[in-house]
Amino acid sequence: MRIYLLAFFLVINSSLLWAQEAPASDTVCMQKDLPQLIREARNKPPKVKEEGSGSLLLVPIIGSNPATGFMFGVGGQYAFKMKGSEQFSLISGSLQATTKNQYLFLLKNNVYSKNERFFYTGDWRFLIFSQPTYGLGTNSPEGGALDYQFTLAGQETTIDSLAQPMEFNFLRIHQTVGYKIKDKMYLGVGYNYDAYFKINDQRLSLEPGDTLLTSHYTYNKRYGFDTEKYYSSAILASFMIDKRDHMIQPYTGYFLSLGYRGAYRFTGNENNTEMIMLEWRSYHGVSKKNPSHLIAFWAMGTFTPEGGFPYMALPATAYDQRGRSARGYTQGRFRGKDYVYTEAEYRFPISPCSGVLGGVLFVNATTANNLTQDLGLFESIKPGYGLGLRVMVDKSSRTNLTLDYGFGERSSGFYLAVSETF
Repeated sequence: MRIYLLAFFLVINSSLLWAQEAPASDTVCMQKDLPQLIREARNKPPKVKEEGSGSLLLVPIIGSNPATGFMFGVGGQYAFKMKGSEQFSLISGSLQATTKNQYLFLLKNNVYSKNERFFYTGDWRFLIFSQPTYGLGTNSPEGGALDYQFTLAGQETTIDSLAQPMEFNFLRIHQTVGYKIKDKMYLGVGYNYDAYFKINDQRLSLEPGDTLLTSHYTYNKRYGFDTEKYYSSAILASFMIDKRDHMIQPYTGYFLSLGYRGAYRFTGNENNTEMIMLEWRSYHGVSKKNPSHLIAFWAMGTFTPEGGFPYMALPATAYDQRGRSARGYTQGRFRGKDYVYTEAEYRFPISPCSGVLGGVLFVNATTANNLTQDLGLFESIKPGYGLGLRVMVDKSSRTNLTLDYGFGERSSGFYLAVSETF
């Protein structure tokens, strides 16, 4: 099994050498979207959009999972083009509430300025939240704090019994501006702020005779961080190449991002530390007749020094800008000082000509280390897989409504969102 998963990682990363363009489309079919089909069914003429006009989409958010309970809210996306820009820009956000008294406000921006001279990217969040953690490394909770301090009466434990629930407020302000140094190539600077406060580590007990130390507590105490509140304040330097034909739903091209985050004492941190971030996406057509028939690859890596960042600020599952990685696992399921994630997705049309319906099949793999257990990167790899349905809701911006179901190791999840996962 391990050999198979390592081979999967190599297949994903081999896409770095396979950035060829898809064959040109020779289809005679015309792309349609769901609103157009509805208007046709009502014998109404199609709406004509001005070229380059913006597209606003609002969708209800309804769902349920063990971490949040019943969730409801609204999500939105505004896609538009600035004058002189070939690429669409994107602003998206959501407001959500759950039956576990969680409240989430999310706002993302990926905006090309006039003539694409500047590229702005941001991730703004405020969460009144609760989320379990399981310890560091992708083999967690095996060998974790609860595992080696408590035998649970000598009985075999389950992953859920070793979950460490936490309540906290989370504020994130990440904003970067990139300056074009060459066509589709940008150098950027930015600021990253992550604050965790009002932390309630619910399984932690420091009472004599009834002591239970959690992974969050033991890690932060070991490296001198507060256990009730902390933050990371960092400056960012980045380099980006964006050769995708489209930001929202690419058919061809690739995207490369390299980032260096420096969290220093002069920016307000307890010590000097750093984080290196890498990301790659590529898109490869498999049909001459339909450009939406393709295979896409996604790879991310984040690397930090041991003890450089507090526990919750370490790289973790689904903490990418849009929170879309590792379908099949809950947010924060795996965490480590070094973290690598890869995914491959096969995208195919279902509608014979209109292109309104499509489908996806995906596989992913996650690995994170834990130096306390001498667990290295790639020594434990957790796979995920699943399938999904796509509904074209705005053909001018290539915006799909996405419905996915993902499976992980003793884990699963349903995902409803606007636009492709990557």
